[in-house]
Amino acid sequence: MSEIVLMSDPQVVDVPVVECGEPLVDLRLLNVLRLDERLADTQGAYAHLRRSVADRVVTAQSLLPRGLRLLIVEGHRPKTLQHRYFDEYRAELAAIHPDWTQDHLWRQASRYIAPPEAAPHVAGAAVDLTLVTDTGIELPMGSEVNASPEDSNGACYTAAPSLLPEAARNRRILSEALTAVNLVNYPTEWWHWSYGDRYWAFASGAVAACYGPIAGPGG
Repeated sequence: MSEIVLMSDPQVVDVPVVECGEPLVDLRLLNVLRLDERLADTQGAYAHLRRSVADRVVTAQSLLPRGLRLLIVEGHRPKTLQHRYFDEYRAELAAIHPDWTQDHLWRQASRYIAPPEAAPHVAGAAVDLTLVTDTGIELPMGSEVNASPEDSNGACYTAAPSLLPEAARNRRILSEALTAVNLVNYPTEWWHWSYGDRYWAFASGAVAACYGPIAGPGG
């Protein structure tokens, strides 16, 4: 795999944000996308995305081969939850690797959980998703959604070299549909795609992100 720029990299963190003020929309009200409740929160933040991101995801679904649909696992994530996820994973890595420096721990943690200051989910700009059949059966993708590098032996990386042909093909189908609507992938997580956030700006060459942190429903 080629060199991956992580979300903790200054190239990403230092991207300016020019907030456009676009609201979040509730995907459950669109009656087009299928949502999974494995990460549902009491406020329903998981089901929300910025309006333009939601529109692009709906369009991407229309580009899939007949018989396939997107399954949305998580959209917006409250900043407090992002902090908790990042701190817990960093602590887990510290316990496994007591010799790692704090800087190295920060970088390694950001392979899997974005640092809160640059997190696309907090901005309502990122969506975690996978592919399912029309009847709701999840397709083999090579790892579970939200599998860590440790849990999946690296299979969570989008371009993991050891994928079985079926999983590699399914990832290509997902990637082609989402790339066609200008979403970008975080290469350590095949399921994570975003638009309008700092990582999207870095990956697409935009001069600034248009979405910064936003309070979700009840926030």
